Amino acid sequence: MSDYVLEASGVGVRFGGIRALDGVGLGVRAGEVCGLIGPNGAGKTTLFDVLSGIRRPDEGRVLQDGTDITRRSPVWRARHGMRRTFQRQQLFGQLTVADNLLVAQEWRGGLIHRRDLERERRARAAAVLRTCGLEALEGSYAGTLPVGQARMAELARALADPPRVLLLDEPASGMSAEERDQLAAVVRHLAYEEGCAVLLVEHNVAFVMELCARVVVLDLGRVLAEGPAAEVRADPKVVDAYLGTTA
Repeated sequence: MSDYVLEASGVGVRFGGIRALDGVGLGVRAGEVCGLIGPNGAGKTTLFDVLSGIRRPDEGRVLQDGTDITRRSPVWRARHGMRRTFQRQQLFGQLTVADNLLVAQEWRGGLIHRRDLERERRARAAAVLRTCGLEALEGSYAGTLPVGQARMAELARALADPPRVLLLDEPASGMSAEERDQLAAVVRHLAYEEGCAVLLVEHNVAFVMELCARVVVLDLGRVLAEGPAAEVRADPKVVDAYLGTTA
């Protein structure tokens, strides 16, 4: 049995005659932060689309806890603990930051009294806002936030209903150094303290190498290298294809 919470096995995606992904395999364990890097056009976002159910692969499988979920919808995956953020923020701009977190919990019902359920949801939202350093912004409209705060708010919404798997697509883009430090602290807490499996796509190589114990490199739709961050960074193939001499 695989010890991966989330796994891609032999995933292939074609766009006409172009192979965006070609036999890609990777996995993420509970309590792990895994980085996914590579040049533009390497297939990173396409892989995220496959993992999150937005796109069905032409070949291969996606597994969660060893169960094939390749044909499961994004909604099914979300309700079984998978969360995702996007390169372009997908917040509800007309709602406050706090209300964005409440919306993320709305699908859960049950036999609990509505008033008690609302109290629980608000308590969870308040706790996540504290974790993400957003308490002062809970009443601000999400559409008015600058990029760095909006990205943190989108992360907070992804955490409002506790995730088992978290896919982060360029979460540090547009953030200040202080905001990146806050982001890293939240991700570490989520993985190391709450046992979430985190897969992170990011072009800020220094951020990835500092945060991620393991890194996977995609190039032209294939896995070029995989391993501990320090080893991947020193791999001549990776330096030549992506990092260059300044990495």
